[in-house]
Amino acid sequence: MRKIFALVLLLLAGSFVLPANLHSANTVRPVSPRTELSVVRVSSTNQDYDFFRPWAKKNPRDFHGLGAVIAGNRVLVTAQLVANHSYVELERAESGQKSAAKVLCVDYEANLAILQPVAENFLGNLSPLELTLDAVVGDRVNVLQLESNDALVSTPGPITTIEVGHYQLEGAAFLLYKLSLALQYREGSFTAPVIKDGKLAGILMRFDPRNQNVDVIPAPIIAHFLKDLDGGSYQGFPHLGMETAPTRDPQLRHFAKLPAGTGGVYVTNVIPNGPADKAGLKTGDVVLELAGSPIDQDGNYEEALYGRIAFVNLVTTRSFAGDKLPLKISRDGEMKALEATATHEAAGNYVSEPYIVDRPPRYYVVDGLIFEELSRQYLKEWGGDWQKQAPQRLVYLDRYQSSIVPEGRKRIVILSQVLPTASNIGFDDLKYLVVTQINGKTINSLDDLSAALTKPVDGFHKVEFEEYPKQIFLDAAHLEENDRTVVESYSLPDLKLLD
Repeated sequence: MRKIFALVLLLLAGSFVLPANLHSANTVRPVSPRTELSVVRVSSTNQDYDFFRPWAKKNPRDFHGLGAVIAGNRVLVTAQLVANHSYVELERAESGQKSAAKVLCVDYEANLAILQPVAENFLGNLSPLELTLDAVVGDRVNVLQLESNDALVSTPGPITTIEVGHYQLEGAAFLLYKLSLALQYREGSFTAPVIKDGKLAGILMRFDPRNQNVDVIPAPIIAHFLKDLDGGSYQGFPHLGMETAPTRDPQLRHFAKLPAGTGGVYVTNVIPNGPADKAGLKTGDVVLELAGSPIDQDGNYEEALYGRIAFVNLVTTRSFAGDKLPLKISRDGEMKALEATATHEAAGNYVSEPYIVDRPPRYYVVDGLIFEELSRQYLKEWGGDWQKQAPQRLVYLDRYQSSIVPEGRKRIVILSQVLPTASNIGFDDLKYLVVTQINGKTINSLDDLSAALTKPVDGFHKVEFEEYPKQIFLDAAHLEENDRTVVESYSLPDLKLLD
């Protein structure tokens, strides 16, 4: 199935570090007794997988945060706090009591996770925080942090903007609160509850110390996450599977046969087999209305609480997987009515997966050649500027997978790099090549590669690529011996991981 994941990211960025000398006269505020009984320290030891050495993990890192106690004997934190965790621990600030915790549910797109203490009655008399869903621009909120002496402090600041924006992953756009305030460094700064009138208004996920801007996952997104989870089977946040552009350009409006004064957004891409595609939407259509709300030329609609805001909010915040969403469109100047079923697309359904977390990458090593499946996580090994630094052919395939990857291709298999040995002399410079066929068999996944390598042709394995050198040959008779040499020389625990 062909998919696209047009997300723009910072997946699983490390803990932000605030300058210790950043002070504000307004930082320390009295905290209500009720709020004082609503937070716990969270410590997580995380160990990311190494996609350049897919059989190994990177060095472990420790992250700390302040979790919000919520109903059901649970603690709410950001997903990035516990990504690739090996151990999570909760601590009550007032007593020092500790308990291991298990992750009940995590959504890396919405950057939310639910923890539960292993020790019975650990949360005891801690009062769960209620959500407040009515925050608007201009409201004063407080970011909670803990001093090293366990004193709870509160930093006040206004909500300056409410918009639809990106979280930790590219492309998945959600409702977002932006604050402006000066935070001091505290031990629990990776995740921090944001409080309005004693209730939970959101969870801090990003802080920029240069301009003192704070990005907050708002309570409406948290409420959606919890309602979906408490429904019995977590579905995830839905999407429509389309990309759009504004229609302010007069020439575009003329081309699309839009009457003067008409709003709407121009459909630039429809994801094959996605909700919009199944509803009959086509590239070149203009979406005028979604779920009963007219859309203007910039892609905004009038939201009762926030005013003008991106129509994506109608899908990700206002809708759940399975909901029917009526659309009014213009196609070549003719008005039509369609209906899309909002669905969540699992990461594993994409040709190039948008994120691979809490599980190792698949790989196959043969004669020192490392084969992997292309993923956004692999590309992010080039760092925060991966879109420019990673091999551009692979970035292009990841970004435009829905339109350029052939129908039916499940994965893009690449020759990632070569572990030099005496048997693969001449191959050691090969890397980042897209595999098309092995022994005449089309390769759509590592499973296909594994199967093709069981059937050499005339004593050799012929490996074909999209790029130069187009093809190479491996002597099948000596592969077993060569593979033993690779294992011994590079201390590999295994030559492949497919399950």
